[in-house]
Amino acid sequence: MHTRFILIETSHAGNVGATARSMRVMGFDDLVLVRPRWANVLRREETIQRASGALNVLENARIVETLDEALEGMTHLCGTAMTPRDFGPPTRTPREHFSQIASPTQTGGMALLFGSERCGMSNEDVYRCHVALSIPTDPNFGSLNIAGAVQVIAYEWRLALGGFAVQDAVAPAVQADAAQIAGLLSHWQQSLTDIGFLDPQAPKKLMPRLNQLFNRAALSEDEVHILRGIAKAMTQSSQRKS
Repeated sequence: MHTRFILIETSHAGNVGATARSMRVMGFDDLVLVRPRWANVLRREETIQRASGALNVLENARIVETLDEALEGMTHLCGTAMTPRDFGPPTRTPREHFSQIASPTQTGGMALLFGSERCGMSNEDVYRCHVALSIPTDPNFGSLNIAGAVQVIAYEWRLALGGFAVQDAVAPAVQADAAQIAGLLSHWQQSLTDIGFLDPQAPKKLMPRLNQLFNRAALSEDEVHILRGIAKAMTQSSQRKS
């Protein structure tokens, strides 16, 4: 289901840029502005700075005069409102509503509407929607910045669409093989002998125990290099003292 974010009569350029950023990190890029305060809002410095690199969203964004133009091709309309409206659509949390959509990837269009910073969405615009999404917040302080609300709803909708996999911060470590562990043990045996910790004439069970320790640790290649570096430093230290 194609997704479009619609901002109605937005007055702060920074909110447009921050909205673009919130959309981009969740994989959305269709942004339409209805009668924004600034005709050149998509090119204003504050907008670009707050977008933090989500320039493709700003480049694809459109400015229109009417909500009808913004809704062209959309089949499911979700307004945003802190409180229920008399005679309006049902009010649900984003997660509750999105979970009730039988096939989020079906054809058609999902429109997510957000009102102005000062007064939110008008009753007339809310009445056109199938649902009024309300983000559950602290009852004593429920005011959300537009970009913050966009981020929450974009996240919930992305989850309903299947979400993104969590990416590893670093590439998985390569585990050391048996030959590398054998080389490490040999190196440590020599270094421990050099510093007087291991008596070659009476080694007891020290090396087999170290072997088992290294096996349990499932050392990576990088960790083997570190441990061999420590062994080398031990030998060098003992030679300087002798």
